[in-house]
Amino acid sequence: MFHYFRQKPVFIFALLALCILLLIVFIFRQSIFNTATTPGTATNGTLGAAAARTGRIFGAAVASSHLADDQQYANTLDTQFSGVTPENEMKWETTEPERGSFNFAPADTIVSHAQNHHMKIRGHTLVWYSQLAPWVKDVATGSELLQVMKNHITTEMNHFKGKIWYWDVVNEAFNDDGSRRSSDNVFQQKIGDSYIAEAFKTARLADPNAKLCYNDYNTDGVNEKSTAIYNMVKDFKARGVPIDCVGFQSHMIVDQVPPDYQANLQRFAALGIDVQVTELDIRMSTPASDANLQAQADNYQQVVKACLAVSRCTDITVWGVTDKYSWIPQYFPGQGTALLFDDNYNKKAACNVVIQTLTQED
Repeated sequence: MFHYFRQKPVFIFALLALCILLLIVFIFRQSIFNTATTPGTATNGTLGAAAARTGRIFGAAVASSHLADDQQYANTLDTQFSGVTPENEMKWETTEPERGSFNFAPADTIVSHAQNHHMKIRGHTLVWYSQLAPWVKDVATGSELLQVMKNHITTEMNHFKGKIWYWDVVNEAFNDDGSRRSSDNVFQQKIGDSYIAEAFKTARLADPNAKLCYNDYNTDGVNEKSTAIYNMVKDFKARGVPIDCVGFQSHMIVDQVPPDYQANLQRFAALGIDVQVTELDIRMSTPASDANLQAQADNYQQVVKACLAVSRCTDITVWGVTDKYSWIPQYFPGQGTALLFDDNYNKKAACNVVIQTLTQED
């Protein structure tokens, strides 16, 4: 009897240890199953944190007015994204509305907010044929316009010096057939082909530490336009014209991601530059069907996987925080639902798939 009671504590201790071990195994298995969610199901991760695990930034285009007036907009930006691109606040009509008179206040609001939340900032855009102040088109000669352009670049970049990691120096300078855009481009008309190289040279002098990008749309696959830009970058590299990056806007339609999207990114990266997805949205007819929303999720995954497969793809930025303020319905009537958060700031299937895809890469 004495022997039985002396051994009983040992037996109880062993039994407890076994129970604890089984509990640990159960918790571990549950954590694995909860992580391996079905594509499109809800996930608690954030876009910025998931991208950071891969060494990338996941950003959004931001409007200063929404940042000030819509707290849910600001909260979603702050919790989900790790980078910002001002939508319009750094464009010429805002920053230099009158010759020699600069206004950086709207852009300063976004830059300050981003810095307070430890976000990277893309400068967008220094030289573009559109959203120009009217006076720019009235500059009389090419030589004068060149000096105006150089002064604008230098002044704006000096104002934000040390705060911008990539600048879109020149935006949308090519037609879809690969020719230079000239019909509505005062810089091409009055300065000629050299204005792009001159812009990049000026930008390098203004802020040697900022990365300098060329940015354009309809360049996502290998086509005449993307090949013309590829040849320009190759020429710049050969001549020593500074260029660090090409931005692929990636405004897409559901189920129309080019099959050679990744190959196109890779051929530019092989020139020794970074590549970035700069204005991503994937639109569809509205009201959205369940089938199109699932196809959209698959398309977003294609884009993210393509970027992950190219080591020099450093940033994915969507053109807006929420469908609520997307530019798509205004410019493409009957279409929309193009972003990762719906009008009520709920994560869409595409958002969950993007987070899962980035997390699985880790």
